[in-house]
This record gives sequence, structure tokens and C-alpha cells, in this order.
Amino acid sequence: MQRAPKPKRDPQAGLEAQVFVSLMRTADALARGAEALLKPYSLSGTQYNILRILRGAGEKGLACREVGGRLISRDPDITRLLDRMESRGLIARAREAQDRRVVKTRITAEGLRLLDELDKPVHELHRRQLRHLPAKQLRQLSNLLDRARELVEEAHSPD
Repeated sequence: MQRAPKPKRDPQAGLEAQVFVSLMRTADALARGAEALLKPYSLSGTQYNILRILRGAGEKGLACREVGGRLISRDPDITRLLDRMESRGLIARAREAQDRRVVKTRITAEGLRLLDELDKPVHELHRRQLRHLPAKQLRQLSNLLDRARELVEEAHSPD
């Protein structure tokens, strides 16, 4: 009985797949630590990300689509997520006086208080997760990840 020939493998494609899987597993491992830290505060990683985005936006706030565009992970139901956060008193939404079609989202004093409480534990978590890498390697890794993401985002941009 004759065997079918083995398909030829592109070693580069194998390396790219290996890097992709490694990135996904690493992101998942890091995210699990963050989710465990945020769970006692009844916050998801996405909700925490929204609070940080809105803190950075200041008193001007941001429109819903602007918040969604800045998220680390895209959430197709950002409006419902914002509804839950608003009901908890972490954010507030209001129509703009100049253009009533625009609804701005702002972080509340309670949202700021919660972020202030989380700043130190989150920083310590990141240090524990990545302290085994020297600063030079962390900068190099950050630059490589930025470059990979930029090229992928350019390829998927609607322009």
C-alpha cells in the first residue's frame, strides 16, 4: 500500500502560526490575572478599560463610538455595557447642547474613586506578571507588538 506524500510545509508559515498562538495564550494568561483582580469590584476588563479611557478624556467626555474605537478589545454591544455602568453610577451620559444628536459619556466621581482605588493594585499586578523581563526587553517587546498591530490595523482599515 502506497502512502500519500506529505504536504510540504512553509517553515515561515509555521513560525507565524506559532507566534500567533503564543501571543493569544500570553494575552489570555495576562487577562486572567486582570479579571481575577477586577472581579471583587464587579468590573470586567472592558469596563475597567472604559473607565480609564473616560478618565483620560477629562470633563469633555467622549461620544459612544469614540469610546468604542479606543477599547483594547472591540465590544459590539457598547451601548448596553455603558447602560450597566451608568446604572452603577460609574459614568454619566448627556446630550450635548450644541448638537443634540451627540451623547457624551463622562466618568463620574464614583468612577474616579474606583479607578483611584484600583491604580496601585493594577500596577502591582503588571509588575508581578512582567518583572522577569528586563526593561530593555520590555521596551523591545512593546515596540514589536506595536509594529505588528499597526500593520494589521492598516491592512484592515476601510480606507
